[in-house]
Amino acid sequence: QVQLQESGPGLVKPSQTLSRTCTVSGGSITTDYYYWSWIRQSPGKGLEWMGAIRYTGSTYYSPTFKSRTSISRDTSKNQFSLQLSSVTPEDTAVYYCAAGSSLSASDMNYWGKGTLVTVSS
Repeated sequence: QVQLQESGPGLVKPSQTLSRTCTVSGGSITTDYYYWSWIRQSPGKGLEWMGAIRYTGSTYYSPTFKSRTSISRDTSKNQFSLQLSSVTPEDTAVYYCAAGSSLSASDMNYWGKGTLVTVSS
């Protein structure tokens, strides 16, 4: 069974880069045929799929976030990461890593617990 565990700071200053890392256990980001995804949830907006990296290493991004989002991976550590640049207080949200069979928040098979990341001075 795939399990996902997030790590990273819970507080980020405006204009800085928000970084999250997801460590995968019970599966491999290079051999399991999932889209390893980042999703966030804010009040009033619901779940927003941000982007993903496939087992091949190919990346996919939501048009909403493409200009300032980067997803990468460290295969030696079985980790994938999110970087969201130029953040504002509106980026305050619960951030999830997840794995699923499509590029949709509604089609995720496995979820991390989610972490509230606050953007504030």
